[in-house]
Amino acid sequence: MASTTMESDVQSVSPGGKTFLGHPRGLATLFMSEMWERFSYYGMRALLVLYMTASVADGGLGMKLAVASAVYSVYTAMVYLLALPGGWIADRFLGARKTVALGGSIIMIGHFLLALPASVSFFVGLAFIALGSGLLKANISTMVGHLYDGPNDPRRDGGFTIFYMGINLGAFVAPLVIGTIGQNVDWHLGFALAGVGMALGLTQFLLGTRHLSAKSDVVTSPIPAAEKSAIFKKAGLWLAAAAVFYAIVALTGHFTINWAIWPLSIAGLAIPVFVFAKVKRDKDLDETEQSRMSGYIWFFVAAAVFWMIYDQSGSTLNIFAQDHTSSTLFGFDFPSSWFQSLNPLYIMALAPVFAWIWVALARRSKNPSTTAKFSFGLLMIGLSFMVMMLAMAAASGDAKVTPLWLAMVYLVQTVGELTLSPVGLSVTTKLAPTKYASQMMGVWFLAVTAGDCVAAIFQLVLGDSVVGSTWYFAVQGGMAIVAGAALYMYRRNVVRLMGDVH
Repeated sequence: MASTTMESDVQSVSPGGKTFLGHPRGLATLFMSEMWERFSYYGMRALLVLYMTASVADGGLGMKLAVASAVYSVYTAMVYLLALPGGWIADRFLGARKTVALGGSIIMIGHFLLALPASVSFFVGLAFIALGSGLLKANISTMVGHLYDGPNDPRRDGGFTIFYMGINLGAFVAPLVIGTIGQNVDWHLGFALAGVGMALGLTQFLLGTRHLSAKSDVVTSPIPAAEKSAIFKKAGLWLAAAAVFYAIVALTGHFTINWAIWPLSIAGLAIPVFVFAKVKRDKDLDETEQSRMSGYIWFFVAAAVFWMIYDQSGSTLNIFAQDHTSSTLFGFDFPSSWFQSLNPLYIMALAPVFAWIWVALARRSKNPSTTAKFSFGLLMIGLSFMVMMLAMAAASGDAKVTPLWLAMVYLVQTVGELTLSPVGLSVTTKLAPTKYASQMMGVWFLAVTAGDCVAAIFQLVLGDSVVGSTWYFAVQGGMAIVAGAALYMYRRNVVRLMGDVH
């Protein structure tokens, strides 16, 4: 079996074998699998807060906006937080291929649990999707890299570009299909359709697995039996303790959703602090590596502020689309969830433009520095919420504003994303100490976790009277603009900490 797998791998990367757009055939498998997984994720996400805030009479959960937004923020935070153990499980226990298959299966079960008309199954389903997404997200991109003959394979960058187009294609189509079914027909049918999407992605992955690289089966750092047993015992004890604690809270009648939101939000902030403290205390790192990590903390905090605002597209902005935005444009009626397709549409249109701009500026030795790009990204995300402040003011009373307001907000946010997110991935790999090279991408994802947890805490503390108001958007937009200006003002200090990395 190992010999057959290896032969398939050699054929998949061989220029003479069958290809997918000039790339290894395995790329088609991963492209389609990720496209359907993103279809399921973004389709469900487009409905999530709308369903939670819909009245019980309308088939929803009847939650307050602040609580529903906090649940959404924590859920999104956990998706990215769990990517950290997801990568560790692949490296130490299962290998990337089995971990992705397991993650896809768990995601599919989670979506079908959301399709059941019961609040308990809804929250259990969210937990399943977050867990499965952590397992899948951490490893499927790695498997794309396995298809190529090392980092210098000239097809490698093009392969990742095609792969990420699959991500955005799935994200674009999902709200148009799942959003329409969920809003216009039945919420739970929409969630079930997301489950069908993940089932299609999982089927594609399992059928095309023979075209994937043999590297994807390798457990790169297998864990010894004794250590494995100790880990399972420790994890079992913690899970048992948590189960007993929450059982007592529930049986005594004190359990509310806050008992889940607050601990997870605090953990989402504490874990990044713990990770950076551990790295900074590591005596194996030399002075240059420690300096680079000090510089990286600036980028991490800036990214957390960015994602705190950006990820509210599925919560506060989604509610604004439903309650305060006209759903008619040029005589055509559409569900409010369709606004969720704007960001991936803009990314597909603008990403090649930005890639060309950076190359063109580099040729003229005018390519902005990493700190300048981060500063611009923060200014853009702050500006987007300033536009939201104006849109909210225009929607005072029962007035519904033109869809062009949200179209502008998402355009500004996408421009900010394209100047910060790809650059953040790049600077993470450049500044990572050698000892933590493989772990730092998981640390980058923790910026999303931290930002979303801050958003959740804001939403719970401020409450329904403030969340989604004019001042809510104005204050957060102002914070991001101040953070962007501060980063730009202190850019020389950050550059000095980065050393010879530019």
